Amino acid sequence: MAKGSFEKIEDSDRCLHGPRMLLLTGFVADDQPRFKTLLETLGFADLALVWAGEDQSETLIGDLAQLPDGSGNGRSSSLLRAVIVGGICEKELGRLISGCRQAGLQQTLWATLTPTSVTWPLQQLLTELAAEHAAMSRKG
Repeated sequence: MAKGSFEKIEDSDRCLHGPRMLLLTGFVADDQPRFKTLLETLGFADLALVWAGEDQSETLIGDLAQLPDGSGNGRSSSLLRAVIVGGICEKELGRLISGCRQAGLQQTLWATLTPTSVTWPLQQLLTELAAEHAAMSRKG
C-alpha cells in the first residue's frame, strides 16, 4: 500500500490476498458481539476474527493475520477503527462493506491484505489508511 497504490475493488470472484479473516482495530469490547452478529446476518459466520489492540501496534500485519480466530476478543481497542480483510473474494467484500454501512456501522477505515501490507507494522497501515481517507475526503 505504497502511496498511489489504491486499487478499486471489482465485483468479481477474485480472492483477496491472505487467509480468510478480518483484522479489527478500534472496537470497544461491547461492540464486538454486535459486529459478530452482523457478520453472521450477512453470511460471514466463517470468517476468523482477530481483534487487535494498542499493545500490538508494532506487530506486523502478516503476524496478526495468522493469529487464531477470536484472538483479542473482549478487549477494547483505542486504535483507529479499521477492518482489514483477507482471503474473501471481491464480490464478498462489496457485500460486506455495503451491509456494514446499511447497518449504520460507525465510521470505519477499510483495507485489504496485500503482499506489501503484511510486511508493515499495524500502526503504519493505520496511519496510511487515515492519510488516504483524509485525501479522499478533501477530493470530496
